[in-house]
Amino acid sequence: MRKTVLTMVFLTLITSCKNSKSEVPQDQDLLIKNGQVTIPENNPIFKKIKTQIVTEQEHSDGVVSAGTIQAIPNHYAEIASPFSGRITQSFIQLGQNISAGSPLFEILSSDYFSVQKDYTDALNDVQLAEKNYRRQQDLVKHGVGIQKELDEAETDFKNKKTSLSNASSALKVYNSKGGGLGSPLVVRAPINGEIISNKIVNGQYLKGDADPVMIIAELSKVWISGDVKEKDIRFVNTGDQVSVKVSAYPDRNITGKVYHINEIVDEDTRSIKVLIECDNPDRKLKPGMYATVSFSTTPEKTVMIPITALIQQDDSQYVWVKTSKSQYAKRPVTTGETDQKTVRITSGIKPGETIMTEGGIYMLDAK
Repeated sequence: MRKTVLTMVFLTLITSCKNSKSEVPQDQDLLIKNGQVTIPENNPIFKKIKTQIVTEQEHSDGVVSAGTIQAIPNHYAEIASPFSGRITQSFIQLGQNISAGSPLFEILSSDYFSVQKDYTDALNDVQLAEKNYRRQQDLVKHGVGIQKELDEAETDFKNKKTSLSNASSALKVYNSKGGGLGSPLVVRAPINGEIISNKIVNGQYLKGDADPVMIIAELSKVWISGDVKEKDIRFVNTGDQVSVKVSAYPDRNITGKVYHINEIVDEDTRSIKVLIECDNPDRKLKPGMYATVSFSTTPEKTVMIPITALIQQDDSQYVWVKTSKSQYAKRPVTTGETDQKTVRITSGIKPGETIMTEGGIYMLDAK
């Protein structure tokens, strides 16, 4: 009986020791509890962990926008025929540089003949009215004229001059001084520039509402039209210097300047149209090309950490903050802009704290 009791006591002690040993963590085990992790110095993970003291750095939030190159409107002109008629002569060729006022082509038109006739008739009427007015002045001066007839002659002369001015303005619209009655209209260049499109064929008949037959553009400067998101527009100001890249010339550094910021927000895209002006002395930037525009923003001090320190868990992000030599606490953070190496922290940690920059992957089971 005594032997049986001793045997049972011995077994009970052995079982108790085993249970007690299983509840005590091994010296090398990680202890993870309530968002805190303890890493013993003799644990292999301890040597794999790297840390860094959090500091503030000068940081600029880059704003990038896709854009399209376009000609500056007052440096661009589409030339169409002002009247229906037949082209009798062309004075230019594709790629030619021309000055404002240079002849482009001439067109023979019955509509233009009517404008010429109105001008000629108005000019003749003015000359006759002036002669009559001068004659009435002379008669009154010598005491043989009637003041009423002088006043009527003066009024008629003024009216005829107004009609002539209107007819002359109609000719000036077409850069024409009238020429001889029945002469062709010479269409002239309204701006300096280069002929970048020419569809003129001698002898062809054009209608007054026909599409443009020629395009002139002065491309020593161009605009880039880009869209900046509503949330980023605060970083963009008129006159800011910007960096421009085009896929056609990937190694070329192009600089531009913000020329205009639209006052209206596009409600569909929640973006604002921004125009950037760029010098284009060698005409490499062509209207219609796509461009990428990088806006520089004013640097400000902010917390930046290595992207390796940031841990993503479901919809939240956190870092491990060092609390003692071998202990770290899980700290939720909110982030801002990121690049390939660093990420901006807007809340959660502050300068002077020490964070784990490598090794956080081993603590993914921390609760």
